[in-house]
Amino acid sequence: MGSFVIRTCLVAAIGALLCDAAPVSDSLVVQVKSPVSVHRGQTATLPCWLNPAQSAEGLEVRWYRDDHFDSPVMLYRAKKFEHASQEASYAGRVSFGSKDAASGGLTAGDVSLKLGNTTLEDAGDYTCYVSSDQVYDSAKVRLSVTQTGRPPLLTATWREDNKVNVSCESEGWYPEPSLRWSDQKQVQTPDSLKPSQDSSGLLSVHSWLLVPSSSEVSCSVGLSGGEAKEARVRLDNPPRFNNQESGSSSAGWVAFGLLLIATLVSAVIGVMYFKKRVKKDKSESGHAEVL
Repeated sequence: MGSFVIRTCLVAAIGALLCDAAPVSDSLVVQVKSPVSVHRGQTATLPCWLNPAQSAEGLEVRWYRDDHFDSPVMLYRAKKFEHASQEASYAGRVSFGSKDAASGGLTAGDVSLKLGNTTLEDAGDYTCYVSSDQVYDSAKVRLSVTQTGRPPLLTATWREDNKVNVSCESEGWYPEPSLRWSDQKQVQTPDSLKPSQDSSGLLSVHSWLLVPSSSEVSCSVGLSGGEAKEARVRLDNPPRFNNQESGSSSAGWVAFGLLLIATLVSAVIGVMYFKKRVKKDKSESGHAEVL
């Protein structure tokens, strides 16, 4: 009788422990939300979770990029984080995140990656890999890192044919932004569009547009799906190009030349007068000594 009671209590205790521990399913299905976009320097969350929901505390969760399985972005195994094989550039910047405000966290199968202080180099594909002793599954999340550049700078150069060459330049963007010209009536096609990249990886765009001398044009620069930055210029006071201005300029150069010649002549006369005066003083001094 006593032995039966002990066995009964032992079975009950083991049953209670199994009930408290969240079971691991015989199959794992990983789901993600992609793509994810983040502004450079901010924190990004790459959503990844198990469906149906189950605890991931006793599972291996590995986030890695491309084919770098053995040098992961983050590795969680045996209920702890492992840093020995972690990709060095992610040290101190990664942890588990929440896919949404209602997330139950790791115990509910949310294995989302939280990445802080994002850089341009962080952009790309990330693999969320979850495994148990028997099964595994994985899925990819694409991360886009953006940088909003400076407002466009417009400059205008008037030509003698009553046309104006308007230049638009903006820098500090990532990825490459789109640039659009427009006047009061319609969108204009630029005569030139040239992107360039600086040493930090940020992009600049430079474009030119030839327009009539009396017009109003705008240049807007922005990223796809984002708010564009715009600059506008009204061209209603062009300079005048005529022969009179050219003649006035020539006359000015002639006057300058005459003044320069007069100055040189005066200097020569002054030198000659000084030499003559010195010679005369010496002559008078010698005459006085004879007397």
